[in-house]
Amino acid sequence: MRKHWYDYLWIGELLYLILGLFNILFAWLGMLFFTIPLLVAVFGGSKAYCSRYCGRGQILSLLGTKWKLSRNAPPPRFLRSRWFRYGFLTFFLIMFGRMLYGTYRVFAGAPLSQTVTLLWTFRLPWQWAEVGMASPWAAQFAFGFFGVMLTSAVLGLATMVLFRPRSWCVYCPMGTMTQGICGLRNQKEIRKNGRECENSGPAAQASGQ
Repeated sequence: MRKHWYDYLWIGELLYLILGLFNILFAWLGMLFFTIPLLVAVFGGSKAYCSRYCGRGQILSLLGTKWKLSRNAPPPRFLRSRWFRYGFLTFFLIMFGRMLYGTYRVFAGAPLSQTVTLLWTFRLPWQWAEVGMASPWAAQFAFGFFGVMLTSAVLGLATMVLFRPRSWCVYCPMGTMTQGICGLRNQKEIRKNGRECENSGPAAQASGQ
């Protein structure tokens, strides 16, 4: 099959994880992985980012399919259930909020914590990563955000090995949010089209005579 430029976006995902080992401020670039899918869903009304442009999904496909590191087993039904996906999204947002609170505390004068929290539990020392001349709060956000990105990478790799290569995409918080946004947009379009049909239908025409 002919390759497109977006088929190589996995390189950017890999570089992001590597650069965070040397300078933690590169973690801020991960905000692109958060905002772009939401913008595509809001303005495009589709999950094109998830299906075509997601570097994380491309890496999982390469490792699981091309390198045969996946058992290629169907993911358990509960992973695909609505309650689990939205429950995991809620948990994810709560943890993200805690990360923001930690950033605020450093902004307010608390000492900088040069650790990356993996799986929301294990605090890994990260003192070797360059911080540079950034404000302490900016560095704190970078440490916290890199922990979020590293945690999602570990979960993606784990479900890739245990199940199908892109099983992470089934319950990915960003995928759940974009799906919800697309659903709301579609409902809005259906209601809008319904009102247009009512206004231009025979009843409306008769009432205007």
